[in-house]
Amino acid sequence: MQYVNLGNTGLKVSRICLGCMSYGVPERGNHGWVLDEAQSRPFIKQALDLGINFFDTANVYSDGTSEEIVGRILREYATRDEVVIATKVHGRMRPGPNGQGLSRKAIMSEIDHSLMRLGTDYVDLYQIHRWDYDTPIEETLEALNDVVKAGKARYIGASSMHAWQFLKALHTSRIHGWSQFVSMQNYLNLLYREEEREMLPLCEAEQIGVIPWSPLARGQLTRDPDTKTPRSETDQFGKTLYAATAQVDRVITEQVKEIADDRNVTRAQIALAWVLGKKPVTAPIVGATKLHHLDEAVGALEITLTAEEIGRLEAPYAPHPVMGFR
Repeated sequence: MQYVNLGNTGLKVSRICLGCMSYGVPERGNHGWVLDEAQSRPFIKQALDLGINFFDTANVYSDGTSEEIVGRILREYATRDEVVIATKVHGRMRPGPNGQGLSRKAIMSEIDHSLMRLGTDYVDLYQIHRWDYDTPIEETLEALNDVVKAGKARYIGASSMHAWQFLKALHTSRIHGWSQFVSMQNYLNLLYREEEREMLPLCEAEQIGVIPWSPLARGQLTRDPDTKTPRSETDQFGKTLYAATAQVDRVITEQVKEIADDRNVTRAQIALAWVLGKKPVTAPIVGATKLHHLDEAVGALEITLTAEEIGRLEAPYAPHPVMGFR
């Protein structure tokens, strides 16, 4: 396993992050395809055995049960200081006007709820899941600073938003002397490259760690376009990401397959190798619902694409509508 600093911090993280949205109680939340606790245990254990120390979840995943399951299994197989736990805040967790968002009330409540579910005194990375248009960014950032100062989070990060919003947040933190975002969890893969226009250059200039979600395009890059899976059939958000560009995307997936066949590796490894090679990507967030997914992800670290291969993968791309900011 390779380990790198997360952005301009001293925190060392594995170059593969295990995305834990796949683990939870299927009857809770909007993801009926997730693996329950007994099914999830082998994945987290194997991730640790492979040297992965970076685990990403969110309070909203499976109505909090992802945090509960991940926390219990990590305590079973690892000591707290060995692992880097990231979680997120923003989505609706309960009814009522204050049951979601990034107000001081929401943040102060949700960090405590997340810590209780995870069974830990602190998280290593506390991220805002999306931008909150109903709360002043100053209120959000001051609350996050207080979370850090209270020792409940070591670092703070952000997720999908416009580059101008991210820069505004960084500037606001600086002028007040508050803790600053050290990472950006954004939507980036061979089928969606709009982040290359502004967000990636901004993160490189500001030395921000980049931990992309959906690096395999929810599996679109790992299989034939018409293949159906339980997740693809029920993932309504995923359908909004790819349905409108299916014909253009098909040409790219064909290139992924051809290069994978030529190299005698999997399509997932080619798609991940491309993301890993993008500056300033730190660690793609990989979901795994089959054990070989983890082996493939770690194997991708050994693949360096040639300039000719990168050209073949990138040439068919057409501009996409800005997506992922729900």
